[in-house]
Amino acid sequence: MTEWTGVAGRRVVITGGTGGIGLAAAEELGRRGAAVTVVGHSEERAAAAAAQIAEAAPEAPPAEYAVADLRLQTEVRRLAADLQERYRVIDVLVNNAGAMFARRQVTAEGFEATWALNHLAPFLLTALLVDRMKQHPPARIVTTASAAHQPARIPFDDLGAERSYRNRGYARYGETKLANILFTAQLAEFLEGSGVTAYCYHPGLVATGFNMGNGPFMRLTMRAIKPFSRSPEEGADTLVWLADAPEVAGESGGYFVDRQRVLPSAAAQDMGTARHLWELSSRQTSAPRADPRSA
Repeated sequence: MTEWTGVAGRRVVITGGTGGIGLAAAEELGRRGAAVTVVGHSEERAAAAAAQIAEAAPEAPPAEYAVADLRLQTEVRRLAADLQERYRVIDVLVNNAGAMFARRQVTAEGFEATWALNHLAPFLLTALLVDRMKQHPPARIVTTASAAHQPARIPFDDLGAERSYRNRGYARYGETKLANILFTAQLAEFLEGSGVTAYCYHPGLVATGFNMGNGPFMRLTMRAIKPFSRSPEEGADTLVWLADAPEVAGESGGYFVDRQRVLPSAAAQDMGTARHLWELSSRQTSAPRADPRSA
């Protein structure tokens, strides 16, 4: 198996790549020579992002885009099929798309929207693409988590948040970010020895459009903290590093903050919870298989 030498010349797929941290990361990865595909909810925004990346990195392979509403599993499956048809090799998958909803919403498929977008979508997309990635190692999977996971627990008795949706969605957001970390840890264990590695990270408090669609109070709050926030480029730094740097090859399963591997909360280190969450998520998504080692 060849060693990881960086993203230059490699295919990188990044969800939530049309703005904020995702777009900043996509631009920098393009500058480093990656062939970038951004995934967005809107074709107009996705096409504009691809054009912006191409302009920022004129010497890289032309950036491409794909469109999917990742809240819906039918769309995640369509996206995965599209990506596999377009690309023989996918070297890096960045699960970056996410949102916080002030009020509880339910998708057309019957799932609470925060859980559907922030956890089930990356779980299912990874499950659908991981075999292709294992065929051409080395490869990497990077997932955007958050320090918002710290006080959270996975509400196995209320996964739809019918009873527990509170704090204008912040608590629910934290639960999904905890799920991202547990998913990464279990995924890394399953993929050990395959040449595919998995990481997650906290980007910090970043000044983007995140949470701006949740009413006037949240817009005012986000504007108030903007002077104390990081730029999207600063927030994307650890993401880019995890996707690119050869030195993290041996750190699969880790949670990173500012390019340092740190311990997440005690709940995020519980591998019994990670396995239970994996099994449940497999059932919720009808994923191809519960354990990627069985491929």
